[in-house]
Amino acid sequence: MAALAGVLALGHYLVAWSATQRCYREIDQVPNRDVALVLGCSRLTADGRGNLFFRNRIEAAAALYRSHKIRYLIVSGDNSRPGYDEPSDMKAALVDRGVPAACIYRDCAGLRTLDSIARAREIFGVTSLVVVSQQFHAERAIYLASHHGIDAVGFAARDVGSIHGLKASVREAFARVKAVLDVHVLRTRPKFGGPQILVGEAEAN
Repeated sequence: MAALAGVLALGHYLVAWSATQRCYREIDQVPNRDVALVLGCSRLTADGRGNLFFRNRIEAAAALYRSHKIRYLIVSGDNSRPGYDEPSDMKAALVDRGVPAACIYRDCAGLRTLDSIARAREIFGVTSLVVVSQQFHAERAIYLASHHGIDAVGFAARDVGSIHGLKASVREAFARVKAVLDVHVLRTRPKFGGPQILVGEAEAN
């Protein structure tokens, strides 16, 4: 148990340290960037209710756009099974909140946070961005971005309380260890490649 606790603590420290003074909760503190990367999750919970993680990320991303902090958005998530399409759900929700569809690029191969970050650089040609997610997740994305040639800051969507927030915190502890291993040991690559879709030059999909 002591060894496990040490590994978890190291993963937490490395990720948190990389995001020091780079993750913001107030929109007026967020540096202007051309692109925001909105990290995906399911629109609905397992019991069919609206997912607060999803809603809060969408509201944060739309607020960035309305505040002219960013010009384009990449919505990156999973659509690997029939009837499940995180990027399309995110794009539709952003359009409903007044963000023009032409400014929103879907990344349908964002199966993991690492994939979303690496593909932002390799597929969409982005080297500087704002990550939008809850703070714990945004910090991990910033850590991964720092090892994939991306200058990233984070805008923290509102956290989710109750049992759902607790479960996410537990998962995050292990996800941080996996992120460190992916970067320093496994040299993990995104599962899918594809043709470039340069943000601001190619038409949004």
